[in-house]
Amino acid sequence: MWGVTDVIKDVLTESEQRMKGVIEATKRDFTAVRTGRANPGILDRVVVDYYGTPTPLNQMANISSPDPRMLLIQPWDKSQIAAVEKAILKADLGLNPSNDGSAVRLSIPQLTEERRKELVKLVRKETEEKRVAVRNIRRDANEAIKNLEKDSANDISEDDAKKGLDDVQKLTDQYIKTIDSLLETKEKEIMEI
Repeated sequence: MWGVTDVIKDVLTESEQRMKGVIEATKRDFTAVRTGRANPGILDRVVVDYYGTPTPLNQMANISSPDPRMLLIQPWDKSQIAAVEKAILKADLGLNPSNDGSAVRLSIPQLTEERRKELVKLVRKETEEKRVAVRNIRRDANEAIKNLEKDSANDISEDDAKKGLDDVQKLTDQYIKTIDSLLETKEKEIMEI
């Protein structure tokens, strides 16, 4: 992909890995944003006090979505149902759990138009933070390439440095476009009735 020296390739490879990490974080954050549809991912951040040990809910229960507006949480240890309910309330998801003695049910209410708009604002704010993270990676890579060019021991020509900076910009554009595409998909999901 890159027609530049090995040291610049290393900078580009490291930058791309970091940008991929930003994309993964974006996907993870977007999964946690509640839409009108039941998605087990909204419970990923719920941590239960399991006999004094903070344990992620998805590591101690089966979570399923029997219908589009319901999540069913079946703890493997039935004695932990009260702790699961407490953890869901503490996570402040805006959902009220109910249990039948063997499982916890979460009914996902229809989002109001106002709440949908608030969620879209939240997602756009998170997206801008991710764009800034990608731009910061670009800045770090550009500085590294400029420093390599200045350091005479590396034998990097001005043309190699320029090509490296262009490649960093192409990477940046590519990953920001991916983030924008994730945003567009999430906005459609939130606004869907």
